[in-house]
Amino acid sequence: MKIKDMFNRKKFSLSFEVFPPKREGNLENLYTTIKELGELKPDFISVTYGAGGSTREKTIEISSRVKNEFNMEVLAHLTCVQSTKEGIAGILDAFKEINVENVLALRGDPPEGAEKFLRTAGGFGYANELVEFVSMHNDFSIGVAGYPEGHIEAPSLQVDMINLKRKVDAGAHFIITQLFYNNDYFYRYRDTIIAMKILQPVIPGIFPITNYNQIKRIISLSGVTIPSVLGDKLEKFKDKPEEIEKYGIEYAVKQAEDLVKNEAQGLHIYCMNRSQTAKQITTVLSLPK
Repeated sequence: MKIKDMFNRKKFSLSFEVFPPKREGNLENLYTTIKELGELKPDFISVTYGAGGSTREKTIEISSRVKNEFNMEVLAHLTCVQSTKEGIAGILDAFKEINVENVLALRGDPPEGAEKFLRTAGGFGYANELVEFVSMHNDFSIGVAGYPEGHIEAPSLQVDMINLKRKVDAGAHFIITQLFYNNDYFYRYRDTIIAMKILQPVIPGIFPITNYNQIKRIISLSGVTIPSVLGDKLEKFKDKPEEIEKYGIEYAVKQAEDLVKNEAQGLHIYCMNRSQTAKQITTVLSLPK
């Protein structure tokens, strides 16, 4: 099913994101995780590329098994990184062959070792260009990324919102946000989207903190703000991994509860290939049907 059609008949969606492992031997572990995530009845599973557009063949393989073997809807990531128009057309054809109907169209991060994103000759430099190209195929439901605090490369949130409008106007059907740790950012973002007369659903992304060094690295890459109450706890427990994970999941649950209470249209959980993290969060929530 196309995710855009699902949003037409459901008020709320639950989804999880997984990523291809770097080592080939870990695929079976990932498939076990996906099966366990399936027990939580998600509306779809999102499958990423590796950093800088790597592991795309694994993305296709994993997406195929999610869709055709595990009988779950899949949202396959697609980026502009190191790709020509012809190459992207080939990937879209591969998605069609395995019955994948949904893509998350992203510019993507610079390849490893590169300081900034550079347009590949014969490729795309912006996500809206990719969205327009995918929409011309008429076979896909297209999601795009949203940034409640603004993209780290955008000079201002206002400019980033203009870029979001370009992606929507190019043919995007729904928006999934980057992580954030202060729900007020999401609510202001949603209000701005409504004021801009963007009608597409916007789904908040939740990233449970389970590792101190990992979240520090992600914050540096994304520019996301850490509220003082959360930052103080992280510093207090930085040498106590079990306490970091316990508090991080508790914080994610509180975030999710507040988002549901304030009529978010779904939850997209970046569970980092850990089904237990997803289970600990979702099983204590009263989620809309």
